Amino acid sequence: MQATRLTLICHARTVAQKQARFGLEEPLDAGWLAQRPEAGHGYRNVRQLLCGPELRTRQTAALFGAEPQVVQALADCDLGRWRGLSIDEVFTTEPQQLQAWLDDPEAAPHGGESVARLCRRVGDWLTSLQDKPGHLLAVTHPFVIRAALMNVLHCPATTFHRIDIEPLSAMELRFNGVWRLRAQESQA
Repeated sequence: MQATRLTLICHARTVAQKQARFGLEEPLDAGWLAQRPEAGHGYRNVRQLLCGPELRTRQTAALFGAEPQVVQALADCDLGRWRGLSIDEVFTTEPQQLQAWLDDPEAAPHGGESVARLCRRVGDWLTSLQDKPGHLLAVTHPFVIRAALMNVLHCPATTFHRIDIEPLSAMELRFNGVWRLRAQESQA
């Protein structure tokens, strides 16, 4: 039986990311993207192209080919009233709530989705892919990719905030009885 191969790609940079703000419904940073003409090459032969519903994931997915299928499970973490705010702004206005969110994966002081809930949502989605062989390419968000790692590596959700995911970075997962993280050869 052929394995399920899942390549998770982080959406391209947005102005909010550049300014260290929690995500908004915003387009890609066109100036940054223009400096990366190679974006999207190397993934033209995937069986299915998936993306989250947000504009930034749909625009990034367009770099990789055909019209992507929008998948709600790939949506960014709902950060409620913190959307668009910087960590510094939240630290200034709600320091205890921010610390609770950083320390407790079940906490959602912003009124949105907790890290633990996000990890469960992404875990359920990964389970749904286990009987779908072939190569899937999914364009999504740093938080969703972190949640996938928590599930695949069976890490405690308390490690969630210790992972950095860069714009347009790729992570490959394979399922053949068990999910595995697969390091790829450097293109350099």
